[in-house]
Amino acid sequence: MGNSAHASNEGPVDFAAEQSSVEFQELRKSHRNFVFPVAIGFLVWYFAYVLLAAYAHDFMSIKVWGNMNIGLIMGLLQFVTTFGITTWYVTYANRKLDPQAAVIRTRLESQIAAADQTKEEV
Repeated sequence: MGNSAHASNEGPVDFAAEQSSVEFQELRKSHRNFVFPVAIGFLVWYFAYVLLAAYAHDFMSIKVWGNMNIGLIMGLLQFVTTFGITTWYVTYANRKLDPQAAVIRTRLESQIAAADQTKEEV
């Protein structure tokens, strides 16, 4: 039992070679250059909020406007940050990652089509 795509290397696409291609490495680097710094930044922001909520009660309870205090505002900003990062990633992926992936996809599809054509001729 297993995934048939990994069971044999007899298919029309050499995925190991594709993974080591320059285009794939650039795509991977572009993805990591965005995801890792943003993830680290968000985790620092999140844990700062949690630590402040746990240990800086006086600071977090400072009233800002009516019953709104710093803790509540920072908590709401966690949601805003999440949606902001999601929007930022989608924009980045559409602008940078998708064109790089399209080049790889086109090459793989042409390899599959060529293999299918060869099978039909035989």
